[in-house]
Amino acid sequence: MERALHDPVHGYYSRNIRDIGARGDFTTAPQLSEAPGKAIAAWVARALRETGTRNVIEIGPGLGTLAKQVIRNLPLGLRLRARFHLVESSSHLMERQKALLGEKVRHHTSIRGALEACSGKAVIYSNELVDAFPVRLFEKRDGSWLEIALDHSGDKPAEIFLPPTELPPSSIFQREFPEGQRVEIHDSCRLWLESWLPDWKKGAMLTIDYGDAADNLYRRRPKGTLRAYFLHQRSEGAEIYLNPGLRDITADVNFTDLVEWSRPWLESDALLSLSDLMRPFAGSADADMLRAGGYFTVLCQKTLVTSGRRREPKSRGLIPDVAG
Repeated sequence: MERALHDPVHGYYSRNIRDIGARGDFTTAPQLSEAPGKAIAAWVARALRETGTRNVIEIGPGLGTLAKQVIRNLPLGLRLRARFHLVESSSHLMERQKALLGEKVRHHTSIRGALEACSGKAVIYSNELVDAFPVRLFEKRDGSWLEIALDHSGDKPAEIFLPPTELPPSSIFQREFPEGQRVEIHDSCRLWLESWLPDWKKGAMLTIDYGDAADNLYRRRPKGTLRAYFLHQRSEGAEIYLNPGLRDITADVNFTDLVEWSRPWLESDALLSLSDLMRPFAGSADADMLRAGGYFTVLCQKTLVTSGRRREPKSRGLIPDVAG
């Protein structure tokens, strides 16, 4: 999955992504409505005021459409004072962002580079970022979890089971599942979070993606959520391994894992749906967008360390009265 999506020469996001939207392989919420941008802008405005920071970072900004919406919908005073940063590993997409946004933002290839430019203090948001991290795939067999790998020795990639080994840390293995259940673990995202969260000194973060809490993620999904998209056509099973680098590969996000993995550094709020976040900003033409938003989960978090002192987590957060 890492090679298929991110290989610098043949990877889907690096070289082969055609577009996002009706002419591409998939569509994201900002291509359908400005309601997500308005809602995120309201959250960003409040987060900037509450944390006393002035830097805004979007990770994985795609074509830059959401960043443009967020900047446009911020109050004028904050818009003029804030500094905007985009983190993008795809040179192709970065060029599209530069063409759309010009000199309004600074561009970085890593979150650590962006944080360094912000002296470790920033408000961060992402939309459909985590689902693009490579996953590890497991299946329950004879009461144990076995990891699935690919054998490339034949004409087509074939799944094989690896010998039993230590499982990666995940809340999903604490749940009961029947034989044959498949699950995906975004373990690469865990390692990524651990690589930069200790350097984030102050701020808040909004994570939006399709997925759910661990208790609900695999309900009526015995084959898991791993899938691929090409020209808006969905593929599952063995078909997702064909034509690597020419299609998007993705899996739903376990938000319980995100909370647990970041607990040493972040205070997490309750999970909401994207529909709940957008509703105060949706117009009469956004009914379809609100229905689609029910498939997306929103997680709001804050840094635990403020002014060099660690504070205890509180139940109050930024999400419940975001419209305020």
